[in-house]
Amino acid sequence: MQIGIIGLPNSSKTTVFNALTRGNAETTPVPASTAEMHSATVAVPDPRVKILSDMFRPRKTIYAQVQYNDIAGLAPSEGQAGLIPSQLLNAIGQNDALLHVVRAFADDTVPHMEGSVDPLRDLEALDTELLLSDLIVVEARLERMQKDLQGRDPAKREAAVKEHKLLLRLQEALEAGVPLRDVEMDAEEEKSLRGFNFLTLKPVLVVFNIGDDGEMPQLTYEHRKTAVIGLRGRLEMEIAQMDEEAAAEFLQEYGIEEPTLNRLIRLSYGLLGLQSFFTVGEDEVRAWTVKQGATAVEAAGAIHSDLARGFIRAEVVAYEDLIAAGSLVAAKEKGALRLQGKDYIVKDGDILNIRFNV
Repeated sequence: MQIGIIGLPNSSKTTVFNALTRGNAETTPVPASTAEMHSATVAVPDPRVKILSDMFRPRKTIYAQVQYNDIAGLAPSEGQAGLIPSQLLNAIGQNDALLHVVRAFADDTVPHMEGSVDPLRDLEALDTELLLSDLIVVEARLERMQKDLQGRDPAKREAAVKEHKLLLRLQEALEAGVPLRDVEMDAEEEKSLRGFNFLTLKPVLVVFNIGDDGEMPQLTYEHRKTAVIGLRGRLEMEIAQMDEEAAAEFLQEYGIEEPTLNRLIRLSYGLLGLQSFFTVGEDEVRAWTVKQGATAVEAAGAIHSDLARGFIRAEVVAYEDLIAAGSLVAAKEKGALRLQGKDYIVKDGDILNIRFNV
């Protein structure tokens, strides 16, 4: 699971990256052509993992993970509209979702590329770049497929006609300024588009960095697979770089329940349509990641391919039922521990023990 952090130059992307990853990447502006992509993997904050770890006292405790990639600033002036440099286009395309950092704070020491701070203008500017980039891909494919539409092979011609109709719908949406994640498509159509790696089809988390004293911009930004959040980037970066005890004291002093970053990471995870299930025991308590709607055999495969191949059944207990019972033995005595087959739909928080034979 990879999430690309994008934004205009000087939008404070790297500040947010450092806050998310407890990193210390250089935050001074550098030309996009020379900027390196920074990557780091972070644990998904989940209080259930610690509670389970306290219950089982394992040798190892492992949280679910998300990788964040800090991508160089995307300046529309770098080329013609919609022509994102190929280096940056490839860097964005490899991600499963995008975290769009928008500057909503004033700072005379960090000049804005447009000469003024206007978060709504900046949000629209980068959205337009992504839309135009996708439109170029669609138009190029429509041009290339004319030969397929007139081919002699009936099966190939039928598939081409189907794809052509879908691409015309996408072209119409993009020309109207509609991101592809807002276009209604069935599962088969979505699957057929995977090879295109459309940027506006990816889930997006918009993060307004409101600075130390700023306020969230008032806007209506309603798109599918999209969430909006505000944070104080520099403050969150300082908290993230404190040790655990100092950070806890700081949060308590200011009456803050948890860093906004924790919520941001969970939002990232949720936007990808992911959920966690757990395995527990004396050796290890671990959060595993599967898509929402995954079956028991798919969850087994997330642990190890052998478990999926030799799947017999899964012992399942809901997290809440285990905590209420106090132990796996007590949960079994109360009938909360159930045996499920390979088609069982795993729920967020399920504790699974896979029985298998290979």
